[in-house]
Amino acid sequence: QVHLVESGGGLVQAGGSLRVACAASGRTFSSYVMGWFRQAPGKEREFVAVITWRGGTTRYVDSVKGRFTISRDNAENTVYLQMDSLKPEDTAVYYCAARRTFGVADYHSTQKYDYWGQGTQVTVSS
Repeated sequence: QVHLVESGGGLVQAGGSLRVACAASGRTFSSYVMGWFRQAPGKEREFVAVITWRGGTTRYVDSVKGRFTISRDNAENTVYLQMDSLKPEDTAVYYCAARRTFGVADYHSTQKYDYWGQGTQVTVSS
């Protein structure tokens, strides 16, 4: 089992940058595929990015490609989401999530992730 805690959210102007982090408990962090999701008010939770166990594979939702970068530090049990060129439509609560497997067809599915953090608010002002 793994416990996830996000941090680093906040208020930023459009065009700015922010990095959110997710710290995981336990000694098996490298056994998990890590994902970032976000949920805006009145909308469903959506996939943002995923990174495999040692960072060899990453995937992004089209709307953040070229602006967001997911990375992980297995020695520190932490996964990051660097967000650049932020837009007001990026405003949401950002969640990290963990799963044991990577599915090329379902890495974006919230139902396939076993563990979730409590979320961190990111607000982008125009």
